[in-house]
Amino acid sequence: MFNLPNLLALSRLLIAPVMFWIILNPQIFSDAGWDISWSYYAASLLFVIASVTDFFDGYIARELDQITIVGQILDPLADKMLTLAAFLGLMMSGAASAWAIYIIIVRELFITGLRTLSLSEGIDVSASMAGKVKTVAQMIAIGFLLMHWPFGDGLLWIAVALTVYSGAEYVIGFSKAYKVKG
Repeated sequence: MFNLPNLLALSRLLIAPVMFWIILNPQIFSDAGWDISWSYYAASLLFVIASVTDFFDGYIARELDQITIVGQILDPLADKMLTLAAFLGLMMSGAASAWAIYIIIVRELFITGLRTLSLSEGIDVSASMAGKVKTVAQMIAIGFLLMHWPFGDGLLWIAVALTVYSGAEYVIGFSKAYKVKG
C-alpha cells in the first residue's frame, strides 16, 4: 500500500489544500511586502509539482509493477482533488467561469463514481486517450488561469468540451464492457 507511486499520489492530496489556500489568500505575499504576482507563482509552482507527481506515479507503478487497488483508487482521487482545488479556488477568486467549473465538477464526480463501480464489478475502464488529452487541457487551462495570462478563459472552455467528450467515452466504454460481462 505504501509504495512510491501511492506516496506520490498522496503528496497530491496534501498539496491541493495548500494551493487552494494560496489561491484564495493572494494577499499573503503582498502583506509581506512582495508583489501579489508571487502568490500566482507559488500556486502555479505547487500545481506544477503536483502535476509532475501524477506523471511519475503512473510511470513508476507500471515500470516497477507496483500497480495496486489502492493506487487505482488513490491516483484518480488525488488528480480530482488537485484539479478541483485549483478550479474551485479560481472560481471563488473570480478568475474562472462558474458554469465551466460546474460542468467539470459534475463530470469528474460522475466518472469517479463510474470508475469505482467498474473496479467493484471487475471491469477495466482504463483512461482513454481522450481522458489523457482532457487532463492535459485542464492542466494547461489551470496554469494560464493561475498566472492570469491571456486566453485562460478560452482554454478553460476547450478543456470543458474535452471533459464532456471524454466523459461520454467512459460511459460508452463502461456500457459496452458491462453488456459483455452481464
